[in-house]
Parts: sequence; C-alpha cells; structure tokens
Amino acid sequence: MASSQSFDDSDTPTSQFMAQKTAFERSTFSPPITLSPTQQRWQHYLDEVTPYTTNRWIATGVLVVIYAIRVLVAQGWYIVTYALGIYLLNLFLAFLQPKFDPSLEMDIQESEVEEGPALPTKNDEEFRPFIRRLPEFKFWYSATRAIVIAFFCTLFSIFDVPVFWPILLVYFCILFYITMKRQIKHMIKYRYVPFNVGKKSYAKNNK
Repeated sequence: MASSQSFDDSDTPTSQFMAQKTAFERSTFSPPITLSPTQQRWQHYLDEVTPYTTNRWIATGVLVVIYAIRVLVAQGWYIVTYALGIYLLNLFLAFLQPKFDPSLEMDIQESEVEEGPALPTKNDEEFRPFIRRLPEFKFWYSATRAIVIAFFCTLFSIFDVPVFWPILLVYFCILFYITMKRQIKHMIKYRYVPFNVGKKSYAKNNK
C-alpha cells in the first residue's frame, strides 16, 4: 500500500541553511547601483579609509569622548544618550554573532551522522573564517554615524527630555549584563570565537 504522506523539505535544517547562504550570496554579488557624484565621492572616501582600522576606531573614540563631555557639561540629553547606548549595544551584539546560525549547522551534522558514516575529511578541511553577522566596517560606520547624530541632537533643547538619569544607567547596566551573558553562553554552546586571537594560521610551504 503506497503511503500518501508527503514530505516538505522547506522546513529541514539543510534547506534553511542553504536559503541563508543563497540570500547572503545574492546580497554580496548584487549588481552595482548607480550613484550620484556626491555619493561617488563619499564612497571613494569610505574606500580610502577602510584599511585603516585602528585610526578609524581612534577617531570614533575621540567622538565618544567629545560627546560625553558635551553631555556632562550640559547636564542633559540623557534620553538621547540612553538611546545611543542601546543602539551601540545592538551593533556590538550583531558584530559578535555569526552570519549563519550555528544551530542549523549542528542539526545538519547530526542528520548526516544519522544517515550513515561519512569519509574522514576533518584533517584535510581548510580553516573556515568566522563570518560576522555585522562586518567590522559596517559596525564602525553605523556606530560613528549614530554618535554624530546623537551629538547633533544635543544642539536642540526639544530632545532634552527631563528624566532621572540614574534609573536609565542602572537599567542599561542590567540590560548589558543580561545580553552579554546570553551571548557568551551561546558562544560556549556552539564553540565559536568571534575574534582571531589564539587561532592558528597556516603558511604555505615553499619547497
């Protein structure tokens, strides 16, 4: 008797993982967009500063110090500062997270183990770099732009909403602790490190 049950492959971990990879490849190799002369000059400037990672973050750190001095001297705009902190925290979490969900990869590996033994290829596999959900340059660009916008908001009294700032500070510290604890547990569970510290690098052996 033939079974009438049909299987939908769209809900399997393998199909979900391949769908994520396809979307990533489409976004990476999308056709170029026509830019205006001003946008082209701005994009050229961004391309020029891309290799200077340390200098870029030093400049952003200087902006943070200037913004902090502005808020401390003026004794206001705490809501703007709180919103800026939440936004930077979300950017940092996206910077630490992998592009593809590691839980799907583990489900794929478990399904392959259940199907049967595979050839031992672990020793011959190349090192797979950590692909971030938010690349470093986009992280820097978004953070710097947010700091500039927040500083621009401090020029207008309409954004200076009166609030008891210690409550916002305590709530932000609690939120930072909870989110970072959850992120560290996720890193330990799926055994990935979002930084290159301690990772092996292999050089070609020229004979």
